[in-house]
Amino acid sequence: MDQPTRLDLKKDRGLSVEWADGGTSYFSILYLRKMSPSADMRQLRDEMKKNRLTVLPSTPSGNSAAALVALDAELVGNYAIKIRFSDGHDTGIYSWAYLREIDPMAEKPTKSPAPPGPLS
Repeated sequence: MDQPTRLDLKKDRGLSVEWADGGTSYFSILYLRKMSPSADMRQLRDEMKKNRLTVLPSTPSGNSAAALVALDAELVGNYAIKIRFSDGHDTGIYSWAYLREIDPMAEKPTKSPAPPGPLS
């Protein structure tokens, strides 16, 4: 499994990760919160796929304009990082494999177009 060699969390901006294979990743705080691997966020993302009008939860202060920040983070064993956000969310554990999976800059495999069928 790929391990990070360096983590740099800017609480008001995002998380930079340098990987053992020489690659780097960057995740904004908003993106990390949206992609939290917690059960409630997975369910919300599934609902949003089915219904684009799904209402997102508001911040505890009720002020959606309030800037979301990471309050703190801690390593979980040798395999993950847990981040506590200013909106109270702190149940997501971001494994190194999950961070690689959701890396917004990573090239995603593209589907090959289906071969053309017979002409009629």
